[in-house]
Amino acid sequence: MLKLEVCCYGVDCAVAAENAGADRIELCAAPAEGGLTPSAGSLIQAREAVTIPVHPIVRPRGGDFCFSVNEFNEIKSDIAFIREVGFPGLVVGLLDVDGHIDLPRMQQIMSLCDGMAVTFHRAFDLCHSPLLALEQLTDLGVARILTSGQQQSAESGLPLLNELNRLTRGPIIMAGAGVRLSNLQKFIDAGLSELHSSASQRIASPMRYRKAGVSMSSVAETDEFSRTCVDSDMVEAMKVAMSLGSPVRVA
Repeated sequence: MLKLEVCCYGVDCAVAAENAGADRIELCAAPAEGGLTPSAGSLIQAREAVTIPVHPIVRPRGGDFCFSVNEFNEIKSDIAFIREVGFPGLVVGLLDVDGHIDLPRMQQIMSLCDGMAVTFHRAFDLCHSPLLALEQLTDLGVARILTSGQQQSAESGLPLLNELNRLTRGPIIMAGAGVRLSNLQKFIDAGLSELHSSASQRIASPMRYRKAGVSMSSVAETDEFSRTCVDSDMVEAMKVAMSLGSPVRVA
């Protein structure tokens, strides 16, 4: 069965995605950073409001995936809290200074996540040797790998996605980055069983009063009165397309 994971930047979006038919939620904060660890309040509310599986991302900052000692301790603390709250899985990824999977730290993480489904996120797309990384992540026991095929978009990365999907003997290969209704069939035809999409739109703030000339962002041109949110109609349309599509198994 084809599954659609929707990246959501808040509980309201997660509820909207569930109502539109999403199979799983990746819960994040900070879309401009590519997704950071959600707050404790967001995590608790998501557990109460959403019934489909929610997998929070654990990423302490933007940028690369080679973390300091303090950042790694933060990751472990966040994982402990996410497990305590009762989430069935989470999304995480660490690389070493040479761009390889940080095996000693990932082994610690897998121990902390015992019984949870672990997705290794798009840190995979910055790793030095994707086929070696696939072997290592298989040995670690991760449930899936979220990847664009080491390209800016998953559509451009389809050759590597095809190869990874053919070779995997464990982790599900889940395509993400630029996955949308218009190119969905390409991933289905490639035999990929899980797809990841933000299915997002910009929505306007409900505020009537709008103070001009003041920005909360370091980028002064940022529009403070709109934000990224899930497009429920898009999620629903993607699920319909996935139900009609028939994956071609890669030999």
